[in-house]
Parts: sequence; structure tokens; C-alpha cells
Amino acid sequence: MESQNPQISPPHAFQGPPETAHRSPMSGFAANIVDKVKTNLVFQSKWAELNGAMGDLGTYIPIVLALTLVDGLNLGTTLIFTGVYNIITGAIYGVPMPVQPMKSIAAAALAGPGFGVPEIMAAGILTGGILIVLGVTGLMKLAYNLIPLPVVRGIQLAQGFSFALTAVKYVRKVQDFSKSKAKGDRQWLGLDGLVLAIVCFCFIVIITGAGEKCSGERDEETNVDLGVDEERPRRKRRNFRKIILAFPSAFIIFVLGVVLAFIREPNVVHDIKFGPSAMEVVSISKHAWKEGFIKGTIPQLPLSILNSVIAVCKLSSDLFPGNDFSATSLSVTVGLMNVIGCWVGAMPSCHGAGGLAGQYKFGGRSGGCVALLGTAKLILGLVLGSSLVKILSQFPVGVLGILLLFAGIELAMASRDMNTKEESFVMLLCTAVSLVGSSAALGFVCGILAHLLLRLRDYRKGQPLSTLWMHENQ
Repeated sequence: MESQNPQISPPHAFQGPPETAHRSPMSGFAANIVDKVKTNLVFQSKWAELNGAMGDLGTYIPIVLALTLVDGLNLGTTLIFTGVYNIITGAIYGVPMPVQPMKSIAAAALAGPGFGVPEIMAAGILTGGILIVLGVTGLMKLAYNLIPLPVVRGIQLAQGFSFALTAVKYVRKVQDFSKSKAKGDRQWLGLDGLVLAIVCFCFIVIITGAGEKCSGERDEETNVDLGVDEERPRRKRRNFRKIILAFPSAFIIFVLGVVLAFIREPNVVHDIKFGPSAMEVVSISKHAWKEGFIKGTIPQLPLSILNSVIAVCKLSSDLFPGNDFSATSLSVTVGLMNVIGCWVGAMPSCHGAGGLAGQYKFGGRSGGCVALLGTAKLILGLVLGSSLVKILSQFPVGVLGILLLFAGIELAMASRDMNTKEESFVMLLCTAVSLVGSSAALGFVCGILAHLLLRLRDYRKGQPLSTLWMHENQ
């Protein structure tokens, strides 16, 4: 009996724990990743997240449509890859992290001939590669820690004003995206008239207000003991407000735009071809690499560093307290998107503070918001491919302008936290130079110079030199 016990008990006691100890690290790691992804993608409010997904379309659709019409961008491939980017970034970050076109590269492509698809993709790949290097080496994190907050706010304010001004042009002027210019004043009536745009603007203001929380919450905070006759009407008003505020305003307006697109050109149905667009590796010559770097990468790089990484880090911490994303992580994800997708013709993409503000404005609060948008892009890219451009070309531009207007205002309002006159001075100087010079890099340089001069002016003996930089952020 004694000889049998050692043979039976020990194996029983021995086999269980070692297997658990051997399997638990990997299984536990995988389980943690799955739980994290589920948490990041869960909807906080279904209608609000759906509404928030529409908040970035005012930027996305006009640029993608213009590049498709002017330079022959593969719309189907772009939809598929940007859709995948949306899903992955939503799963990683757990907030409505946007995927937007690289605007300086797009501007170079739309400026004139000689900058076609090979040059666009070369610029995207080079910009992405540099961002990966900056992220991996820690230089992006260093820049994030050193750049003063008023300078970042100045870049955000300039970008917000730029969006708002572009939105007003979309509303007031008839746009010809194929030539990147306005054709004349927009008529008051019609399926893309000023009246339609004004009605959409009023509808969004009534539903979302200025971006504050549900007004019913204020009623609850100020509620006092009232009689039954007074309480019932108040309760009905609160319920009515909740119903109104639950309307997905941006989604309703986008659906309206799609319906109007088919009404404006019913024959567009015959131009639809089912199936994804053919993907092929883009052939990039030495000349295309050179032109892409000079005309695309050089002007795009400062904007990507400031608006796609540093400003997004700051804004995400403002909108989602506790979610402090690493500048290294954002730099690497933006870089990977372009190093991978641009080889097969996908539009150069980045994150953007404007897109994040727009999606937040309309209700986006989780990664599920952009994952939903990414799924829609992926399905459209696989089912309709590049034939979708026929529908988008008929979409009311004035409606897109209204969506872009609210995104720009929301981004600009993030700069309202400057507490001193010196901070406001640096921010406004950076904003003015960025807008007038049409260059975030120029505004950044002027903002940094003004910040240093103000710090030197107030510099006192005995202070460490680091206070010249770190005073604002501490």
C-alpha cells in the first residue's frame, strides 16, 4: 500500500499545477488581449456611437473624392485599407481614433499635374517610414514632452479654424472637386441648396447643442421637492429632452445626403458594379520618389508630427481623462498604416485632432465607434469598389460642409484652457501664422520662438535652464 501511494498520489498532485503553470502565461496573455479588445470595442451608447462615426466624414469624403476624380486614386482599395485601419485603431486605443487623409500630400496632388498616384504613394511611404523611426527611437516622445502646451493649442486652434472656413466655403460655393475650385455661389433652393444646409445646421444645433451634456442632468441636479402637479410636467419635459437628444443627428443627415444623391442622379444606379477593385503594387520610379519627398513628405511631416500625433495625444487626454496615449504608439501606428497600404494604392492616412473632435462632438466615446465606421468602409470597398465614386460625386456638398463645420468648432474649443495672457499670446500667434502662412510648421516655429522669448524675459537667476521649456507643462 505504501509503495502504491507514492505512485498514484504524486502524479495526481504533480500533473495539474505544472500544466497550469506552463499554460497560464500564454493563455493568460491571450485572454488579457481578448478582454482588452472587447472592452475597447464595446458601445457606450449604440445610437451615439453610430452618430459619432459620421463626425469625420466632412473631411474624409471631399478629399478622397477629389483624389479619385483628379488623380485616379483607387477608391475601393482605399476604403478597404482605411476600414481595416479604423477597426484596428479602435481595438487598440478604445476611443474614436480617426483615420484621415494626409492633407498636405493631398493638397500637393490636387495643385496641378506632375504629382500622380506614384508620387502620392511615395510621399506616404516616406512620411510613414520617418514617423516609425521617430517613434521607435523615442524622439517623438521627447518632442511631445518638450513642446509647450500653448503651441499645441495654437496648432489645434488653427486646424479647427481651417476646417470651419473650408466648411463655410463648401456651404456658400458650388464645389468642383475634379478641379479643386469653386464654380460660383450656391443657390438658395434645390437638393444641394443653402436652405438644405441651413436646415441641417439648425437640426444639429437643436439635437446636440454646443456639445454640453444632456440638459436633463442639470434638471436633476437642481431638482427640489415639488408638488405632484409641478413634478409631472417637469418629468414630461425631461423625457421629451432625452428623446430629442437621443436622435443620431449626424447619421440622419448622412442618410439624407445618400438619398438625395440618388434623387439628384437616378441613373447612377446603372453605373454601380459589384465586387472589389483590383489591387496591384504601385510602380514608383526614382523621379516619383524624389517628387514625392520634396512636394509631399516635407510639407506633410510637420503636420503629421504636430496634428496627427502630439495634438491627438493632448486632445485625447482632455476628452478622455485617464486615457493618456503614448506619442510613440501613435507615431508608429500612423507610420505602419502608410508603409503597408501605400504600396498597393491606398490613400496616405494619419490620425487627426479634427477627426477625433468631430467624432466626439457627435457622440463617439469608444473604439466601437470607429470600428463600426471601418466595418462599413470595408463592406463598401469589397461590395462596390471604386464604382462608389459615382454616388459620392452626387452627395450634397453643403451637407458635408455642415458636418465639417461642427468638427472644426469642436476642435477649436479644445483650446479654451489657456489660463494666462502669456499662454493666450503664444497660442494666438501660432494660430495666426499657421492660418495666414498656410503652414503648421511656420506657426510652430513662431510659437516656440515667442514661448522662449517670454520665458527668457521672466527668467530669474538660480533657476534651472529646464524651466524655459517645462514651466508650461507642469
